[in-house]
Amino acid sequence: MAKFSVLSKFKFTVGIRTKIVFFASFLLAIPYMSYQYVWELESYLRTGQEQTLVGTARAVATALHERPALFDNQSAFLSNIKPGTDLYAHKIDYPIKLDGQLSDWDDYKDKMIAYGAENLVEQSTVYTKDSLSFEHMVGQYEKYLYAMFNVQDESVLLRPDNSLRVDRNDFVQIALINATGKFQRFIVSPYQAGWVNAYELDTTAENITPVKLETRIQGQWESTSTGYNLELRFPLSMLSSKIAFAVGDVDDEDRELKYVMGTANPAQSDSLGTVLLPSPEIEKIIKGLQYSEARVWVVDKHMRVLAKSGDISSAIGIDSQSANETNNMPVNIGLWESLENRVLLPLYYKILTKPPADFIDDLADAFALEGRDVNQALAGTPSTLWRLTSDNKAVILSAAHPIYIDNQVMGAVVVEQTTHGIRSLRNQALEKQFHLILAIILIATASIFLLASSISNRVRKLRDDTDNAIDANGKIINLFKPSKSNDEIGDLSRSFTQVLTKLAQYNQYLENMASRLSHELRTPVAVVNSSLDNLELSDNEQDKQQYIARAKEGISRLSNILNSMSEATRLEQAINNSDPEIFDVSKVLQGCVEGYNHTYTNANIKLDVQAQDVSLKGSPEMFAQMLDKVVTNAIEFKLPDSAINIRLFFKSGNLALSVTNAGPLLPENMQNQLLSSMISVRKSTTAEQSHLGLGLFVANIIAQYHKATISINNLPDHSGVIVLFEFAS
Repeated sequence: MAKFSVLSKFKFTVGIRTKIVFFASFLLAIPYMSYQYVWELESYLRTGQEQTLVGTARAVATALHERPALFDNQSAFLSNIKPGTDLYAHKIDYPIKLDGQLSDWDDYKDKMIAYGAENLVEQSTVYTKDSLSFEHMVGQYEKYLYAMFNVQDESVLLRPDNSLRVDRNDFVQIALINATGKFQRFIVSPYQAGWVNAYELDTTAENITPVKLETRIQGQWESTSTGYNLELRFPLSMLSSKIAFAVGDVDDEDRELKYVMGTANPAQSDSLGTVLLPSPEIEKIIKGLQYSEARVWVVDKHMRVLAKSGDISSAIGIDSQSANETNNMPVNIGLWESLENRVLLPLYYKILTKPPADFIDDLADAFALEGRDVNQALAGTPSTLWRLTSDNKAVILSAAHPIYIDNQVMGAVVVEQTTHGIRSLRNQALEKQFHLILAIILIATASIFLLASSISNRVRKLRDDTDNAIDANGKIINLFKPSKSNDEIGDLSRSFTQVLTKLAQYNQYLENMASRLSHELRTPVAVVNSSLDNLELSDNEQDKQQYIARAKEGISRLSNILNSMSEATRLEQAINNSDPEIFDVSKVLQGCVEGYNHTYTNANIKLDVQAQDVSLKGSPEMFAQMLDKVVTNAIEFKLPDSAINIRLFFKSGNLALSVTNAGPLLPENMQNQLLSSMISVRKSTTAEQSHLGLGLFVANIIAQYHKATISINNLPDHSGVIVLFEFAS
């Protein structure tokens, strides 16, 4: 019990304003649905981007189909490639300074290949790791091929002065097939560190025999603490695609060759490896695609890059100029732009994400591509792949399409784009959506709050007016003015006013009912008392009979009063127990009017039947009783020598019955109250008859039984009163 009392202290109510605001909060579903819609739209855009990218890859591949000349000088025709033997000439962004320092190669360290015991071509003694190893790579800049060697050699022996032999010292040998298909060999064997050229060797001799100096092969030999560095350069026109590099090591004073380690055996033309050079012909074909907002790769069937065009940072899928204009803020901005840029957009981008200005491009200098899309394309099936950059900043879409030569897949075209364009478009759409949604929510919330406040205030005023209309004892002390508004609250206000008005009238009637009943009962009670008193005092038998008769008359009047008060109850019971029947209304009216004219000879009751052969379902006896109540009232209130008119007619398609009489008009405030119980407008009653105001109340009950409504009004010409019955069809 104590717990309940404590909880009751915290009882609170939820007002209309709170409820409306609560339900209005469902408006927040609008931004959520809009956000989901834009995300769904983005997925469709991504699907469209996939199809577009596949179409671009197909178009590029179509330009490369059945053009074997583009691949003849490459290693694409090989069934397989051997890492370290088949080389890739990486495209170099700037010319290499031939100084032997290898500093220009720092950006390409991850592409250098390490050579060791598994790359020995020739050896005369047991190999040890510290005796010889090297790192090597080749690169292309314009029309030159560059090669670097970082040789680890525990003992470097250079060529002795005035020595004609080039193989009694450490050396680097080059073997290649030139553009005409001729096998050629060259050797770099310097007297000292510094600038070097190569010697062309005699390919017919079994031993290494120099023929002439080849000045087109230039380089720099630089000694280091662990061996030496060598940088070389020679024209691409010197070779086709076959090449091999080998490092010879001589350590002892006897000048015996210990090892030859290289990419392949330079002494045998059929063992040479290949060098893959980015194809200038293919690059020319795809060069125009750098304006297509995409990065394009062409790879051979070994996934090695033959050509590349475009930059992934600008490959956003839409016009880069438009994207930049979208991301750049205007210099001169107005109030709205200031609000948008300083308040709204920072708020929106708590949810949204801007495309990054920069991200890590893992394939920036790639010489080979790997991925499910490339594998499937090389298997003959176009494919797409979504991937995330290593810094998780950008999403890149790639599409790959196979290149066919003689119905064989010779390579693939890979086209790449970021989703920056789609994300920018999505952000633009969401910004506009958020602007609109924010405006709608603010306006709707303010409107709903004002509406809720208005409704709440009006309901609160109606409550206060209702409370002030009734005192603590339930007595109506003040009637408020009904609202003129046409909405539900206005209807409620008018209904409250009508209810209070009826209650006020009924309370007034109840207050006067004591005097009414006292007046009605006083006369018969006085008659009975006086008759009994006189009977007690009288000895005359004739007088006694007279007094007894008067007493009976008084008791009869008391009985009539009680019967009148209970008439309505008996009538309702009779209605519940009666079985309705079909009867002719005009015949019942004719019989009733004939009876009225015989009973009330001076009443002058006239009947006008305009609706012939009309039947009703109900009780003809109760119908006659209903008419009796109305006609009796009309007889009592009509003017002398005036007629009572009863008319049966159709009104708006429904049967109607009217009873009119000339006489006093109804009070304005009582026209709608006469059908209630014990309501009367009679100023006084005769001593012979009681009037408790039940006649029209009984008539209304019978009318409802016959599905009719009663209205009592003054005639338009104010000559009398009309009672109108309207029966539902």
